Amino acid sequence: MSVELELFWKNKEVLVTGGSGFIGSHLVDELLNLGAMTTALVHYNSRNNWGHLEKYKSKKIKNLDVKIGDIRDIHFTKELASNSEYIYHLAALIGIPYSYTSPNEYISTNIQGTSNLLQSVNERKLVKFIGTSTSEVYGSALYTPIDEDHPLQGQSPYSASKIGADMILQSYSKSYNIPTVLLRPFNTYGPRQSARAIIPTIISQALIKKVINVGNLETFRDFTFVKDTVYAFLGLGISEFNKSEIFNCASGCCINIEQLIEKIGNQLDKVLIANQEQKRVRPKNSEVTKLMGNSSKIKKEINWTPKIDFDKGLDITIEYIKNNLTDYSDDSYIL
Repeated sequence: MSVELELFWKNKEVLVTGGSGFIGSHLVDELLNLGAMTTALVHYNSRNNWGHLEKYKSKKIKNLDVKIGDIRDIHFTKELASNSEYIYHLAALIGIPYSYTSPNEYISTNIQGTSNLLQSVNERKLVKFIGTSTSEVYGSALYTPIDEDHPLQGQSPYSASKIGADMILQSYSKSYNIPTVLLRPFNTYGPRQSARAIIPTIISQALIKKVINVGNLETFRDFTFVKDTVYAFLGLGISEFNKSEIFNCASGCCINIEQLIEKIGNQLDKVLIANQEQKRVRPKNSEVTKLMGNSSKIKKEINWTPKIDFDKGLDITIEYIKNNLTDYSDDSYIL
């Protein structure tokens, strides 16, 4: 697979929005390794901080071009997207708790921003636009494992905005014949993920104390290691699919938060105590109780399956957080 990917991606002109983020930065790393001419969008900030791409600032990588801007500005996106053969669109507001506070910001970034990018592509040059969805669009499972035909349920402003973005992508594909495909990852985890996500939240607390503050202990989630998610993105990029086809990316297994805390405790050889904090619990009707994905479609079509098992992935993530513990805060769940 890696040889096939290198042969394909070498010298291809690729744009990654959200390139400084958790999954985006891992995707940028892999595209650079494969020889792609990679443009990475970093959300504008006054500190000129490149997030997880900071390591490249002093290296002057010849096939990396970092652009600073905001997908909510269509004048910017028209310039950004004009020279790309492939666009990986990962830029989004993703923290669910903050979406209850500022839903309009999620609408403008996730829906309007996606529309801006799709309006800005150079149709003569674009080969494929690869969008990023989320398992949150399914809401609480009506059946498991969840396949791509499961109904969409907007149970938070965040998930509603992502449903909107998915529909915008599909509509542009059907209305304007823009070649698109959509990857729908379930819960991705691994190095660089912030403590707004449950696995880094638990690990970062467990490294310094025994009582772990979390939200709902009985919710079930399906976890995939970040490198596996990246290879799903790359595989769809080189596939023949370009008619807004949707693909789940999931392990097909799930674990509830109480079990997850125990498992991480075992990995650390510590007895951890779970403490459900009310401020971390979603509104009752907004809570997504169970997510477990069916990835048989992506396995059949591009032969993708997860390669990193959960225990190994946790070990890698624990080691990363140990080495970067000052970057983590017990209050990061609000982001």
